[in-house]
Amino acid sequence: MNAQVPEWLRAVSSTEPTDPHRLNPVLNRHAPRGSHTRPAAVLVLFGGPREADPLCLGGLPEGADVLLTQRASTMRQHSGQVAFPGGAADRGDDGPVGTALREAQEETGVDPSGVLPLTVLPEIFIPPSGFDVTPVIAYWENPMPVGIQDSGEVGRVARVPLRTLLDPDNRFQVRHQAGYQGPAFLADGMLVWGFTAGILAALFAVSGWEIPWDTDDVRDLDTALAEIGEDIEDSAVPR
Repeated sequence: MNAQVPEWLRAVSSTEPTDPHRLNPVLNRHAPRGSHTRPAAVLVLFGGPREADPLCLGGLPEGADVLLTQRASTMRQHSGQVAFPGGAADRGDDGPVGTALREAQEETGVDPSGVLPLTVLPEIFIPPSGFDVTPVIAYWENPMPVGIQDSGEVGRVARVPLRTLLDPDNRFQVRHQAGYQGPAFLADGMLVWGFTAGILAALFAVSGWEIPWDTDDVRDLDTALAEIGEDIEDSAVPR
């Protein structure tokens, strides 16, 4: 194990994400055999003190957070959805880590030199866009101010406290009439669902930070979005 990894992130960086409640469809999404896919990567960037808090589950320190974006409402696909920084691979990228860091810099202003990559998760297929997405887990060694770099793609950039996401009052499932059902989170006026919520839920399940929550709380996706002033586009519905 890399000695640079904060103690509170060791489980996340060394344990395969899992779905103990069998409520998370994201982890099992694979492209149909023979289908054409496009490589992409996202940066799951954790920030916070190096020192663990011995009084909290998994040592999660006060101030620990994860970097999220909200896609611009003008985007053709997944408009308004909360996401990790990331996007399609370029030919000059140094693998998924290079893609994730480049995209994060372009979208949010993250300085790649201040980021410590921890591990790379298996690819996950995104049906509407045809991307095979590689999540890159990383720790922010030297945080810097972040913000919207491209308003055509990003509507918001936020460092969301992990303790807010882990609060049982902010966790539930969402269901859409198209057949999708999966984990969701409320945080800072945003509804986190779909691919992003699936990755977070899977990481939380192995982190040691998780607090029991009501897995039987299932809410209509359209209603949940309307309550925070967002709408859903048909193209954004996971399949």
